Amino acid sequence: MPLKIRVGRGTLAHIFRRTYREIKAVQSVSFAIAPGEVVGFLGPNGAGKTTTLKMLTGLIHPSSGRVQVAGHIPFRRQPQFLQKISLLMGQKQQLLWDLPALDSLRVNGAVYQLSERVFQQRLEELSSMLSLQQKLTQPVRKLSLGERMKAELLAALLHHPQVLFLDEPTLGLDVNAQVAVREFLKEYNRRYGATILLTSHYMADITALCDRVMVIHQGQLIYDGELEKLLQRYAPCRQVKVELREPLPQETLRVYGEVEAIDGQEVRFLIPRENLTGAVSRILSELSVQDLSVNEPPIEDIIGRLFLTGIA
Repeated sequence: MPLKIRVGRGTLAHIFRRTYREIKAVQSVSFAIAPGEVVGFLGPNGAGKTTTLKMLTGLIHPSSGRVQVAGHIPFRRQPQFLQKISLLMGQKQQLLWDLPALDSLRVNGAVYQLSERVFQQRLEELSSMLSLQQKLTQPVRKLSLGERMKAELLAALLHHPQVLFLDEPTLGLDVNAQVAVREFLKEYNRRYGATILLTSHYMADITALCDRVMVIHQGQLIYDGELEKLLQRYAPCRQVKVELREPLPQETLRVYGEVEAIDGQEVRFLIPRENLTGAVSRILSELSVQDLSVNEPPIEDIIGRLFLTGIA
């Protein structure tokens, strides 16, 4: 029987009269990072973070502008440049799934032309810092996600790069594994003076490691500066959490500040920084308080507010 295929007009039009649109992934992004700095690179999905990292590592040739990393032009991919950098992406892996991590590490050692003495020295040092000594002879597929991420870090750092690009290094890890990776990166930066550019959706990564942050939105850099100044600028209020001896109605509480939430005897206020001292004094003197704490609003809320405005 002959095969009949019915093709709609829309399908034929798509084949013969295609429409195209140009999307600028990164536009006029300009920054400099000093040796030894740890900088957070923030932005929503599709903002241009990974594209920027790929240009900085030479995987993408920029259509215009200039890029220089560790004294080299990245897209030339010179061996001297590749010896100085490393790119680690949390959603990608370089270790071979069915082989022990140690086998992949030996391949990396050969690629970077490390002598056996240097290879063993760095392997012992890094595996000790990552608490991986007993795991490297197990097939990668038998390691936990946290252990695999640590092994990926070891593989990325075996050649002691001067510049480390990290794209979501704690993606999918549990809280304990995230803390372990952060502590390792902090110690690695302190010990070797490595420059680190870090992207992450986990704000705890940023607050634990970075004093400076850059925020990219729709391909444009909208903030570059101290994390503390970002918090001050986009968080004009402090969060005051009060535990009362007995619950009170919202009408009574709102005279002390904006009531963010009420949960039984626990109340959260948002109070402008300039009114904070007076408001806290009044709460303590006029209400029956069991406990009181003052905190910054969650950084996720602050960054989200910045993304919505798109204005630095």
